[in-house]
Amino acid sequence: MSEQALSTELDGPVAVITLTRPEVLNRLDALAHAGLIRELTSLAQDTEIRAIVLGSTGKVFSAGGDFALMREAHDDPRMRHELVDDARALLTALLSLPQPIVVGMQGAAIGLGATIVLGCDAVVAARTAQIADSHVNIGLVAGDGGAALWPAVAGVLRGRRHLLTGDPLDAETAYQLGMITDLVDTPDEVMPAAIELARRIAALPPLAVQLTKRVLVRGLLQRVGEVGDLGLAYEELTLGSDDLLEGIAALKERRPGVFTGR
Repeated sequence: MSEQALSTELDGPVAVITLTRPEVLNRLDALAHAGLIRELTSLAQDTEIRAIVLGSTGKVFSAGGDFALMREAHDDPRMRHELVDDARALLTALLSLPQPIVVGMQGAAIGLGATIVLGCDAVVAARTAQIADSHVNIGLVAGDGGAALWPAVAGVLRGRRHLLTGDPLDAETAYQLGMITDLVDTPDEVMPAAIELARRIAALPPLAVQLTKRVLVRGLLQRVGEVGDLGLAYEELTLGSDDLLEGIAALKERRPGVFTGR
């Protein structure tokens, strides 16, 4: 049996997608990209599904991108281009979903993991969770959607402050900023609360719900269109930089990075 990065189960009109690789901190590598794009695209066409839940397993919602893949892409221009194309396709599939999607964040959401969380319609999180976009810490531009989503959700100034430092936000602070919609006390309460919210949405008139969502995300899609290609082009550029290799090495060795701007 081939390895899978996620599973999907149907609960009446609610589909539950779960990231299933806690042993690798549910990293968003090529396998996860392909699986998420496939599932989101398929569910978007299913008129029986009225709401979607995205959850995860283990202590971390998602640690973001795969360092091994980044290092490989550093030396391969074709792979760098493929990586940013995959990121574009994933963000488009997420934001274009006709059905509302509720994310259950039982643990930290980092980098692209944070982008996915902020691209959903409601965020249920444990009080112990954190959210961060740490692209700059490893020498990358936050081009996979973070530059559009963080300012839109957290406010322009706070979004800029956290994208330019990579500093994490605890769930309580993120809730106050409107980045998290529903707080629960423990990680075990996250998925039941997310599924219950999705069921409530699924019980509402689907035409009204889906058209309301279409109106709500229109401006966000326009903003992503305005900055998305530029951000992805710059992220592709930094995937080939020496600072990327230094940033990954420094993180793994738990030391400050020494960056040159090359």
